[in-house]
This record gives sequence, C-alpha cells and structure tokens, in this order.
Amino acid sequence: MSPDAGLPDAHGSAPTLWATRREWRTALDLAASALATRDLDAWPRGDGHPVLVIPGFLAGPESTVFLRGHLRRLGHRTHDWRHGRNLGMSSTLADELEELLLELYDRYGRPVSLVGWSAGGIYAREMARALPHYTRQVITLGSPFTGHPAATRAWTMYRLLNRGTFTDDLFHPEALAARAAPLEVPTTSIYSRGDGIVSWRCCVADPAPRTENVEVGATHLGYGHHLETLRVVADRLAQPEGTWAPYDPAAAGTPDVATAVAVEAG
Repeated sequence: MSPDAGLPDAHGSAPTLWATRREWRTALDLAASALATRDLDAWPRGDGHPVLVIPGFLAGPESTVFLRGHLRRLGHRTHDWRHGRNLGMSSTLADELEELLLELYDRYGRPVSLVGWSAGGIYAREMARALPHYTRQVITLGSPFTGHPAATRAWTMYRLLNRGTFTDDLFHPEALAARAAPLEVPTTSIYSRGDGIVSWRCCVADPAPRTENVEVGATHLGYGHHLETLRVVADRLAQPEGTWAPYDPAAAGTPDVATAVAVEAG
C-alpha cells in the first residue's frame, strides 16, 4: 500500500445517522473482548513503563477502565487522567495535564506513553508537543486532530459547553493547522471507517517521521474495548524504549484484523 493510500482530505462531513446508530455494537465488542483477553499468553508484554490514558469528550475514567485494566495485566503501569469527566479543554486543564505528565516522569524516571481516546487524543498530542522529552509515544483512538471539528457528531454539544474567547481561539484556522502538525515523538493514529461519531478522515496523520495510521473496525464508543484495537495498542506499547517500527499486522499475529498505513516521510 502506498504511503498516501486511503488518506483523503479531512475536511468532510460528520458520519451519517445510520453510522451513528450502529454505535450500539460497542456492547458486543466489550463482551467479546472480555472473553478473548482472559488468556494473555499470546499478547505482547509491557516493560513496566508508565502509560497515561485520557478519555474522550463527555466520558470519564469509567470509560477507560477496561483498557487500563487490560494494559495493567500486560505489565504496564497505567494511570487515569485524574480530571473526572472530560467536558472540554481550558487553559487550566492544559497546564494541569502537563504537570501530570511531569509528575509521572519523575515518579518512574522514564518517559510516559500517552493513549488518548477521541478528544483525549488531541490533548495527548498537545502534551507531547509541549514536552517531547518526557513522552515515549502517543497513541490516539479515533481522535479528530485534523480537518474541521464540525465533522463530528459531538461538535454542537462541545460548543454548547465551551464558549468564550479561549474556545474560539482553539478553533481558529491557524490553531487547527498547528494541531495537525506532526509530533517529534512516535505517533500511532488508530481510526475506523465504521466510526459513527467522528469522521475517520479527521483522525489520520499526514506523512512524517515515526508516524503511522492504523485502521481497525471499531465503533467510536468501542475503541477502548475493541479486540483488534487492544492488540494494536498493546503491540505499540510493547516496543522497546528508544526503538520504533511501523505496525506490522502479520508480525503482531493479527494479519486479518488491522490495516497499517505507514505515513513516514523519508
């Protein structure tokens, strides 16, 4: 597959109502993953480094319990973001998340991996952008960090809950372009064409060093407990510190599950 295959312009519309209605499948995904993850023999093990998990807009720590628990069983030291329900970004929240990243780095003496779901992935990317030397890698799950924010089913609610100059500045064209810019740290953007909340086109990265897009079959509400997504996340986190290679479904033991699109530049 060519580096630009499947990566069209992100300025699209929100998912159709039919796609949104199919989000009910998340319950089936959770049940299937709960059974499939009982035996961890075939799963890649972690090296004990810290992993910070950030929930999506309107979600809280309960939404990431399964994901954090699964990664903890694999040997990672997982942490919730400590801010309850995600109601949107603020200047105070941005500062507090950077402080949390530094706290975890000081506690373990090792760079922190950041896993962000939906809007949480946008936060994770900006944390890594501000503090790259303290960040091991960033993994986003259906995070709309490119294109126009109106290409999501959550945009109207976000605008209702977040008003004022700070929010207006966040969505200025220059700010949008800055958030889409590549990071210094390894970055994996996981997306799904079956996402019923966020346009998948807004969740893929442009070509850059140590940057990749990986397609899975998850719903938006199910990324954190969708089996193939869990396998991709586990594989990425298990890479030895200081090394990085694009995701290889065959090497990860899931050749018929996820599709990796390497978007490295050079």
